[in-house]
Amino acid sequence: MRSFNVRCGVKAAMLATTALFGSGVAMAQEADSGPVSQVDEIVVVGSQIRGAKVTAALPVTVVGEEQILATGATSGDELLRSIPQMGDVTFNSSYLPATSNSARGDTGSVNLRNLGIGNTLVLLNGRRVVGHPTSQANEHLVPVLTYNTNAIPVSGLKRLEVLRDGAAAIYGADAVAGVVNTVLRDDMNSWTVSSQYGAAEGTGMREFNFSLYGGKDIDDGRGNVSLFFNYDHRDEMTTLDKPYTASDDKRPLFEGTGFENNSSLNGLSSLTPWGQFTLANRATGQFGGQSFTTFTIQPDNIAGCAAALGDGLCLKKTTTVDAALRGDTAQEDLTVIPEVDRFNLFLTGRYKINDSVEAFGELGVYYAKSHARQAPINTLSSVVMTIPGSNYYNPFKQDVLLTGYRFNDMGPINVDVTNQQYRFLGGLRGEWRGWNWESALLWSEASAKDVSDNISTTRLAEWAAKSTPDAYNFFNGGDRVHPRYGDATPSSQAALDAIRVDMVRKTKTELGLWDFKISRPDLFTLPGGPVGAAFGIEARTETQLDDRDSRIDGTIRYTDKSGAVYSDLINSAENPDTYGERDVFSAYAEFAAPLVSPEMNVPFVHNLEVQVAGRFEHYSDFGDVAKPKIAAAWDIVDGFRLRASWAQGFRAPNLEQINATVITRSNSSNDYAYCEALIRRGAMTNMNQCGASYTPPTSFADAASINTNHVRKLTAERRSGNPNLQPEESETTSFGVVIQPRFLPEQLGNFTFTADWWKVEQTGMVGLFRGQNALILDYLLRKNGSFNPNVVRADPTAADNIIYAGTGLTTAGEVQYITDAYTNQQPQTVEGLDLGAMWNLRGTKYGDFSLNLNVSHLIKYYLESAPGMQELMAAKASGAIDPAITFGGRTGNLIGDLGRPEWKWSLSGSWRYQNVTVGAFTQYISDLNDTSLVNSAGDFWTVESTLTANLYGEYEFDGGRLSNTAVRVGVRNITDEQPPLSGAGYVGTVYQPYGRYWYVSVRKSF
Repeated sequence: MRSFNVRCGVKAAMLATTALFGSGVAMAQEADSGPVSQVDEIVVVGSQIRGAKVTAALPVTVVGEEQILATGATSGDELLRSIPQMGDVTFNSSYLPATSNSARGDTGSVNLRNLGIGNTLVLLNGRRVVGHPTSQANEHLVPVLTYNTNAIPVSGLKRLEVLRDGAAAIYGADAVAGVVNTVLRDDMNSWTVSSQYGAAEGTGMREFNFSLYGGKDIDDGRGNVSLFFNYDHRDEMTTLDKPYTASDDKRPLFEGTGFENNSSLNGLSSLTPWGQFTLANRATGQFGGQSFTTFTIQPDNIAGCAAALGDGLCLKKTTTVDAALRGDTAQEDLTVIPEVDRFNLFLTGRYKINDSVEAFGELGVYYAKSHARQAPINTLSSVVMTIPGSNYYNPFKQDVLLTGYRFNDMGPINVDVTNQQYRFLGGLRGEWRGWNWESALLWSEASAKDVSDNISTTRLAEWAAKSTPDAYNFFNGGDRVHPRYGDATPSSQAALDAIRVDMVRKTKTELGLWDFKISRPDLFTLPGGPVGAAFGIEARTETQLDDRDSRIDGTIRYTDKSGAVYSDLINSAENPDTYGERDVFSAYAEFAAPLVSPEMNVPFVHNLEVQVAGRFEHYSDFGDVAKPKIAAAWDIVDGFRLRASWAQGFRAPNLEQINATVITRSNSSNDYAYCEALIRRGAMTNMNQCGASYTPPTSFADAASINTNHVRKLTAERRSGNPNLQPEESETTSFGVVIQPRFLPEQLGNFTFTADWWKVEQTGMVGLFRGQNALILDYLLRKNGSFNPNVVRADPTAADNIIYAGTGLTTAGEVQYITDAYTNQQPQTVEGLDLGAMWNLRGTKYGDFSLNLNVSHLIKYYLESAPGMQELMAAKASGAIDPAITFGGRTGNLIGDLGRPEWKWSLSGSWRYQNVTVGAFTQYISDLNDTSLVNSAGDFWTVESTLTANLYGEYEFDGGRLSNTAVRVGVRNITDEQPPLSGAGYVGTVYQPYGRYWYVSVRKSF
C-alpha cells in the first residue's frame, strides 16, 4: 500500500503559476537592499522563518507588481528571456520537432544559471508546483521535465522572488541552481480590468490579452475572496515571414562569409514525393527495355532518365534524388510559432476562524490550445514497407521496397496540443505561544494531449495493394513547376482519407502534498539578538504518465510482406507507455542567529548574522538524502556587507529517467568495425571514408558483396530507464558584497551595488553512453577479439563473410539496434559572477527616477568526460582507435556554446512625473559558437552578439469618466534587430524569431 496517497481527495483547479524574473527588470530591488516595505513578518524565499532577516546573507531578488506590469510581457517565456541569469529556453513554442517525442504547444522552461532543466525549484506562494507532463531530451539525450512557464498569468502576479543560491537544505530536491517563488495577487478589495494588443513587424503574428482581477472583504474584513482571470490569443508566425526561416537551404544567407559551401547549411531533404525504391529481395526488374535494381522517380527534363514513365516522368537507376528535386519543406508555409489561446483563472480566499487561527485556500485552472503546421510526413529508413506488384501504378508489377518518400499529397502535418493544469489547496495557519504555524493540503495535476496527423502503415499497405486506380500512387512524383515542395499529382482522395490517422500522445503529472511548518523569530536570545528557528515536515506523492498512441506503443503493429514487424505509424518507431510514481517524506530545521548587532559596538563588525539549515528526505524509489546549508552576512560598517554561503544539493532523477521501459530513437551511425574490415581489405583508404558518402571502388574484386547500409545507416537506439539511478549531487559556494553608500546626500538618491561570485559543482549527471560511442567501443573490442554486447547485430550473411575474409577480424553482421540505459555519469563545474547596480530617486519636483543594471558573467562551464568515455579517449590517444573517429557528445569548456553566452546584461530605467511614466529596457547577449557549423580552417561560426532596446510611455487619467484609467504605448526591440544568424537560421532557445514588436494597452481600476 502506498505510504502517502491523497488522490482520493478533491482534485481541482489551476495551474501553479510561476516566473523567474530577475533583477534585470525595471526598478527591481535586492531583498537586502533596504527596508522591506511589505507586510510585517513576510516569508521571503530563502528562509522558512517568518519575520527573519536572514535574507541579508542570501542573493535574493524581489520584483514587485509595478515592475511586472511595466514589462509589457504577455507570457512567462517573454519574462524569462529578459533575465540575464536565465539559460537557454529549450522548451519553447517555436521548437516543433517532427514527432511528438518532445514537448510541443504552449510551453516554456526554467533554466537558472544554465545548469539545465530540472535544476531550478519552482514554487507558488511558497509551495511546490506540478511539472509539465511531457518530457523532452536534453543535450545529454536524457528526458527532462520542467515547469511550464507559459502558464504564468502575468497580470496575476503580485511579486516574484528569485533566490540565486542553492537551497536543497531548505526546500528539497531540484533547488540546485536556486528557487523561484511566484506570489499571486490576493487580499484585494477593488477591481482592475486591462487589455493589450501587440504585433510583430513583418509577420502575421498578432496578440491580444485581456485580464480582470480584484476581490472583496467579507464579514467586516474577517475574510477576503480574490480572483483573477486572464485570456491571451496569439496568431501564428510562419516560415515564410522571415528570410532566416523561409528555406531549409541556409547557404544563400552565408554568402561571402567563407561558410556558404558548408554542407550542414544545406537542409534540403532527400525525402520527397520523388520516391526512392529498391526491388524486393535484391531482385532485378525490367521496364522500358532496361534492367533496374534501384530507381527513383523524376521529371523527364532532368538528366539521368533511364526509362520514360509517362506524364512527363521517368525512372532513374539510383536511389539518390537529383539535387534539383531535394525537398525544401519550409516552402510549405509551416509554423514557426503556433497559434495559441490561453486561459488562466485563479481564486484565493482566507477567513479568520478566531483570533489565532485562519483558514486559507487556492483554487485555479490553466488551459491552452495551440495549432501548428509541420513538414509533411516522411518515411523512416529503419522501417521497411513493401509495395506489392499488384499496385495499379507499380511500373514493374513485382514487389518493390519503399526506401524514401515524403507524403506531400497529404499536406503539412496539423499539430493540435491542449495543455491543462489544476491546483487546489486548503490549509490553516495561526499563532500558538509565540510560534507561527501553518499546515496545508495540496493537490495539483497537469495534462497534455498532443494530436497530429499521421499515416497507418497497415492501411497504407492495404491501399498500396489495390489493383484499381484508387490505389495509393507512390510513382507520380511531386510538382514539376515547384519540384522542391508541394504535390501537383496527389493520390485519390479516397486513399488519402483511408490512410490518414490521428497520432495521440497523452501525458499527465500529479502532485499531492501535505505539510506542517512552525517557526518563530525569537526562540531564544543571544547578545546579538533573538535567534529564529523553523521546523517542518512534508509528505508528497508524485506521478507521471506518458500514454503513447496505440499504434506506436506495441498495441497495434504493422507486419510487412517481408515479415518484418514495426509500429503502425509510417514515421515512428515503437515507444511503449511509461508510468512512474514515488512518495517522498521530508523534514527540515533552520536557525537564523544574529551573532553581533550594531548595539554591541564591535570594531569592524557592525552586524553579523548566520543561517544554518538541514533537510532529510526519504524517496520510495531510491532511498534517503540529507543536505546541509550555511550562510552568513557580515556588515563591516553600515552600508558595506560581505555575504557568503555554502550548501549541498541534489536533483532527484525524474520518474521517466527511472521508469521508462524502452524509448527508441534512430540516429545515423557508422559501423567502424565493418569499415575496419574494408580498410584491411583495401576497399576503403582510411576511416575518413567511413560514412554516408562511401562508394565501393569498382576495382575492388568483392565490391558486389559490400553493403553500404552496413557502413552507415539510421540505427535504432533503445534507451531505457534505470531503477538504480541515484540523485545528481551538487555543492554550491558563493561570496558576495553589497555596498550602499550611506555617506551620499539623500538628494542624490539611493544607491546599491552588488557583486556575487558563485560556483556549482555537480557529480553523477544522468546521461547516456550514446549509440555512436557504443559502436566505437564495439570496434575497439572486436580488434582485440571481443565485442560490445550492447551493439545487437544480425547473423552474418554470406556477403559479410566474404568482406571479413582474411582480415583477422571475426565476421560481424549488420547492426540491428543499440541498447543504452540512463546512468549517473560525468561531473560538471559551473562558475560565474553576478553584478548589480541600482539607483532610485523619488519625491523630487521633476518626478521619480530609477535605474537598474543586472550583469551575468559565466566564468567557467566545464563538463568532464564520463569514466567509460575516458577509457575510449585513452585508447584513441594510444593509437588503438583511429584518429579520424570522433566521439558522440561534447565535453570540456562549453562557454559560448549555443545557449551559454559568456555575458548577458540588462539595463532598465523609468521616470514617473505626475500622470506620465516613461520606461526603457536594454539587453545585451554576447556572441555564441555554433559548433555544428565549421569552415575549412576548423573555426566555428560565430553567432553575433546583440543589443536590443525597449521603450514605453504611459499616461494615467485622474479625473472624469477616465479616472483611474491608464493608456500605454510601447515597442520592444525598437531598432528592429533580427536574431543573429546561425546554422539553423536563428538560435530559438535564446532569441525570438522576429524583430520590432509594437503594443498598446489600456488599464482601468474601479
